[in-house]
Order: sequence, then C-alpha cells, then structure tokens
Amino acid sequence: MVKLIIGNEGTGKTLKLLDLANNAIKDAKGHLVYLDKSTRHMYEINNKVRLIDVSEFNFSSIDEFYGFVCGIISQDRDIEQLYFDSFKKLGKFEVSEIGAVLDKFDKLSEKCGITFNMAMSVDEADIPDSYKDSILK
Repeated sequence: MVKLIIGNEGTGKTLKLLDLANNAIKDAKGHLVYLDKSTRHMYEINNKVRLIDVSEFNFSSIDEFYGFVCGIISQDRDIEQLYFDSFKKLGKFEVSEIGAVLDKFDKLSEKCGITFNMAMSVDEADIPDSYKDSILK
C-alpha cells in the first residue's frame, strides 16, 4: 500500500509524517524505517523507528533510490512500514514521473507486504487518479 502526504512546501507534511511514524510504533508488529535527507528530525522521531540519512549516498535517479530501498528490505524482512520525507527530492524524479514511480513502489509494497508512506511537495492535480484515494488528509 502507498500512502501520500502532499502539499506545497511549508504546509506541515514532515510533521504529519513524523506523527504517522511515531503513532504507528504503538501497534507495530514489525520494524519501521524513516528515510530523510538529513538527521535533522532525529530527536522528533521515536527511537524505535530506524532513521536513515540518505544524504550519505549519492543517488542520481529514481532507479538508484529504488535499488537502495530494495537493499534495505532485503536485509530486514520484518519491515512493516517505510516513511519517505521529501520523497521527490530523495528519489530524484520529476513530477511527470509520479505515476510510474508510484506504480513501481505499489508493486513492491504488494510483493513484500510493506506500507510506503510518502511525503512530497506536489499538487493533488499531479497525482494520478488511481492514487487519489491514497492521499492522507
């Protein structure tokens, strides 16, 4: 399953994503992993959520980022949820690619039984109709 938190920059997407992760710890049976572009939020997230600073890795495309995520999953089959803050920036993709990117992660989600929670600065009009129900309000 793919869940989306969208909106313009400065609208509180990161806070929503942090709250989502921190609240999920209460009922989690598996591991939770939070990918961010820095360690800036390390004191705002529950220490039971694994925080990965992806700035240490030089991704130049969504395919490289996808491979990185697959590597994380392959090393820990107990991952229940993954959180991506600033997903479009982390994955290095354009708005025009959103549909294909979401399809790729949705298929991975189904295959591995993982929920992907993605925060990104886009308008709702940029999200394909098939993913409109995935937008968290």
